[in-house]
Amino acid sequence: MHTQELYVAVFVLRYLDLFWNHVSYYNTLMKLFFIASSCYIVYLMRIKFRPTNDPSIDTFRIEFIIGPCLLLALIINYEFIPTEIAWAFSIYLESVAILPQLFLLQRTGEAETITTHYLAALGLYRALYIPNWIYRYWTDGVVDVIAVVAGLVQTGLFADFFYVYFTRVLRGQSFELPA
Repeated sequence: MHTQELYVAVFVLRYLDLFWNHVSYYNTLMKLFFIASSCYIVYLMRIKFRPTNDPSIDTFRIEFIIGPCLLLALIINYEFIPTEIAWAFSIYLESVAILPQLFLLQRTGEAETITTHYLAALGLYRALYIPNWIYRYWTDGVVDVIAVVAGLVQTGLFADFFYVYFTRVLRGQSFELPA
């Protein structure tokens, strides 16, 4: 649940420019879709499927990642203005937003198949940034250092999960962390 709540914060902060920067209708619709779908998932988790959430197991303290990400955004950004700080914060926060879910997996040692597919989708979503980085480098000569470094951090956090996912779940076995 905490991971999804962090993703709501990521998308809201990253897409603040919806109010003054119109790129295209597609871009606007996709930004609204990311925000709305993330909020809806949190609603489902908190209200509709609340009995499936066990707060005694889900004890990750998200302030321990929000604080450092905010501090990093205040120190390392492209311009010290609120919108750029919010954007940098969203990038840093996204890179570690998976930590609550990985912490939960570590505590329980196993996960339902649907949960592992959800995590794989989050990892794939981030992996799709890589072709964008390459495209932007080759077409515009642009390297977004903040996004690339944060993406590499996130990829590193996903590495262990993907190893277990590919060696077990995709072969029809249950997701269980090695002892």
